Amino acid sequence: MKIESVELKRVSIPLKKPFKTALRRVDTAENIIVVMTADDGTRGYGEAPPTAAITGDTDKTIISAIKNSIAPAIIGLDIEDLDDVMYRLQHSVEGNTSPKAACDMAVYDLWSRHYGQPLYKLLGGYQKDLETDLTISINEPAEMREDALAAIGQGFHALKLKVGIDADLDIKRVKAIREAVGPDIRLRLDANQGWTADEAVRTIRRFEDMGLDIEFVEQPVKARDFAGMKRVHDNVHTKIMADESMFSPKDAIELLHMEAVDLVNIKLMKCGGIHNALKIAGIAETYGVECMLGCMIESKVSLTAAAHLAAAKRNITRVDLDAAILLAEDPVQGGFEKDIPHFSVTDAPGLGITGIEGLMEL
Repeated sequence: MKIESVELKRVSIPLKKPFKTALRRVDTAENIIVVMTADDGTRGYGEAPPTAAITGDTDKTIISAIKNSIAPAIIGLDIEDLDDVMYRLQHSVEGNTSPKAACDMAVYDLWSRHYGQPLYKLLGGYQKDLETDLTISINEPAEMREDALAAIGQGFHALKLKVGIDADLDIKRVKAIREAVGPDIRLRLDANQGWTADEAVRTIRRFEDMGLDIEFVEQPVKARDFAGMKRVHDNVHTKIMADESMFSPKDAIELLHMEAVDLVNIKLMKCGGIHNALKIAGIAETYGVECMLGCMIESKVSLTAAAHLAAAKRNITRVDLDAAILLAEDPVQGGFEKDIPHFSVTDAPGLGITGIEGLMEL
């Protein structure tokens, strides 16, 4: 089976409610879809959301990278030669992790369809069922409290609270939510690089002194401030997770060797797809560190790819794949099955995606 063509389409999906963090606001998912076709007519699917504030990738750069660099490097290659395909894909252009991820997952989709197996089984086959948390966008404390209660009413047991704009207000946000949801709900905080190291230490210690029982704090400092991350890690009791700091396997080695974090958040759009995500998970496992599988504002295409990876590996112990729940519509046919807050990958070949409604020409 050889890769014959790589087509690009666009999907537009409104969100139920604006998604707001310390870095950005999103009202609609306007993402690029990859449809990769093999010489026997089999199709594989991938997706890249433009997330310039985090990955640096925009619509134009995603389209350009795939059309001008990635697709020419892999068209004509045999899908069975997976390592060669991935080497050429990853070395076709510098950076551009989101377009690489979109093509990477389409290749993995074709590869596992070729062997007639669901992707998660070929990657490790650890489990089929996952439970996601739900992100609560950063807003005034009262609004976040109401959003948290609504999420608990839907059946969620873990909430990821966006913080990082105002440390004093963050205290009020988290306190209001903890008092509202009670002690049994897992609260995770994501500062999205919003604090300095000293501010993070002071704020997290206040959470601890107040007994707010935070499971972990994600990315408290700027992405490349590895020393600041370690200073936070070394001066609080709460677990610290790397997100924007960890784009590559090399980042994983450096952060874990420094003992700067307790947990890592793998996102396909940051690391360039499943191929590199597997390396990061393996490095983390070597260091005895657990992983979370996270996402951007993505449709069920790339979320299904992420779910298959998370289901495959034992040391991916947490998932944050709630974008599927934040979207107002689901145009993707097939893929994972959803029973909030649970996701299940299926035993259909590949990613199990059979089509996407409403695809638009670029």
